[in-house]
Amino acid sequence: MTRTPEGPTFEIDLTVAHRDVDVRVRVEQGETLALLGPNGAGKSTILAAAAGLLRPDTGTVRLGNRVLSDRATNTWVPPHARGIALLAQEARLFPHLSALDNVAFGPRATGTARRTAAERAATWLEKVGMAAYADRRPHELSGGQGQKVAIARALATEPAVLLIDEPLSALDVEVAPDVRDLLRRVTHDRTTILVTHDVLDAALLADRVAVIHGGRVVEEGETARVLSRPTSDFGARFAGLNLLRGLSADGALRMPDGRLLHGIADQPLGEGEPVAAVVAPSAVSVHLEAPHGSPRNSLDATVVDLEPHGHLVRVRTDVLSADITPAAVADLRLTRGDRIVLAVKATEVHLHRA
Repeated sequence: MTRTPEGPTFEIDLTVAHRDVDVRVRVEQGETLALLGPNGAGKSTILAAAAGLLRPDTGTVRLGNRVLSDRATNTWVPPHARGIALLAQEARLFPHLSALDNVAFGPRATGTARRTAAERAATWLEKVGMAAYADRRPHELSGGQGQKVAIARALATEPAVLLIDEPLSALDVEVAPDVRDLLRRVTHDRTTILVTHDVLDAALLADRVAVIHGGRVVEEGETARVLSRPTSDFGARFAGLNLLRGLSADGALRMPDGRLLHGIADQPLGEGEPVAAVVAPSAVSVHLEAPHGSPRNSLDATVVDLEPHGHLVRVRTDVLSADITPAAVADLRLTRGDRIVLAVKATEVHLHRA
């Protein structure tokens, strides 16, 4: 999903002493960067400083050549003038306004004429699938519907940068896939920073991932690499998932080499649609030949590396990684270059739109 930079980059280089945050991140034009880490790691503090809701103790926030915050020169651009939209965990819609008026509020606040703002709001409600609810007040909307209106409101201001803070954490699990799919569509080619503690959000929405721990960036890189081959100890504990991409075929994922990986989809998948599969290494078993009564997925693979992973050994292959015991490694006599068979139950493979 890597984009080709064609516009200004967004750079954050700051410290917030009382929250023990000291970070430097850079987002290219049209790129989505996920800040991934546990609660209390400092992710939301970074967003607040970027949006102008919190003044850092040192450092700068820049959008291209425009300095939004610089303690050294006492430069400070207020939040409403930054060209940045912040989508919070909860919708936070104005209770006395309709969905349409909530979305139109942003453009109106920046001086857009009432009629133009209403037209823009209607367009965005259509884009997020909420046109039929334009006249409803927030209390008449479900959690997922309210979050969709909040997404439309954030984007109606046509921000240069979109900041998203745990957008799915307050939603029911039945609703989250639909909103995640919407976010995937609206963030495409839009400069975005996504804060999340959910590895799945990072896997499906981000071009790059920065793992945050203790207010610091402990690892950064392309999403697939960080999630499947983390280099930091914390990143390995927090992520370390198998992530495969391909196209939907008969309810399965068709890999680039034509093989099928069967799994469970979180929502209906269209034939030929881009799909991502997420599999935990602990769910993958290793065999020297196809197991008897084999599970739905049995894949030939080549051992690329054997790495200590806590009390287990991570067997990295050209297809998937598997976590097995040292005793199993010895019993199988595994070495680099060995041809093996990986088996994983379809119920352990989670398919998502990509």
